[in-house]
Amino acid sequence: MDKLEKQPCPACGNKTLTLTEDVREIPYFGNAYLFSMNCIHCKYALSDVEAEIPKDPSRYTFEITKEDDMKVRVVKSSTATVKIPILKLTMEPGPSSIGFISNIEGLLDRTKQVIEHERDTSEEDEVKTTAKNLLKKIWKIKLGDIQCKIIIEDPSGNSAIISEKAKIEKLKKWLYQIFSKSHNFIITNQNKK
Repeated sequence: MDKLEKQPCPACGNKTLTLTEDVREIPYFGNAYLFSMNCIHCKYALSDVEAEIPKDPSRYTFEITKEDDMKVRVVKSSTATVKIPILKLTMEPGPSSIGFISNIEGLLDRTKQVIEHERDTSEEDEVKTTAKNLLKKIWKIKLGDIQCKIIIEDPSGNSAIISEKAKIEKLKKWLYQIFSKSHNFIITNQNKK
């Protein structure tokens, strides 16, 4: 693992940022580069995942049908959109979007943390009630009591759900241009048939 310490933080400007880069071999995916930035002063953090070998823009669909599906490996880059239709949730990439390597359970746990934050900080009873209901559904999904579909769409091709059960489709109707140095992307709808 490569590490650079005492770098200037883009958020607070102090030289308290640590940059790390690591390579991991992920079965059925290949080598993946993990990048992260962490500031010990202001707690700014950012991470991303990038496949060593470029992949096509893809959509992965995975149906959770049993508790054992929680162990399925997930690679999610900062450019990926995650959809959980049964919860009516869509997590779209933004300037603070992070990439990670985890499993289905870890993806649901990250979702759960966001919902718990909403439940705990909202002043609206309706938001609190909705959050509580979503948390109950996530618990039942993790137990295998409720079937659930997870969809990951990634214009960079750096995401995957690694399972024989995962349905993989190429994102055909969009033209994606990836600028790896800045980690920004442009999406142009070409509407080609």
